[in-house]
Amino acid sequence: MDDRELYERAVKAREFSYSPYSRYRVGAALLAKDGRVFTGCNIENAAYGPSNCAERTAFFKAVSEGVTEFEAIAVAGGREGAEFLDFCPPCGVCRQVMEEFCERDSFRVIMGNSAGKLRALTLSELLPYSFGAENTER
Repeated sequence: MDDRELYERAVKAREFSYSPYSRYRVGAALLAKDGRVFTGCNIENAAYGPSNCAERTAFFKAVSEGVTEFEAIAVAGGREGAEFLDFCPPCGVCRQVMEEFCERDSFRVIMGNSAGKLRALTLSELLPYSFGAENTER
């Protein structure tokens, strides 16, 4: 699957966003190494803490089905009713979840905008000083 197709899946997932508080709708499409795609959207809660980002929703769906190896994730986000979507980078918590499951130098985060431009960065570019399993005692 190419980057553009993965991004379009994220745009489609954005339609299911439940974001009555921020009105910022986000969709994500996560490409597993086996070729499957897991989508997610942001899901808000009035208490805010129980809310979940689109990226983590996609990761948790995949992991709950036994998939833990990934190639890329596409993220599409913007204000509700916005005519133009701009690049939407993952938040810090989502980057930390990516750190848990992805190869830092090869996992790609793809962002796009309504003008058709795509930008892909590796996880190590988005999270240069990460905290991972190597930092914990085992």
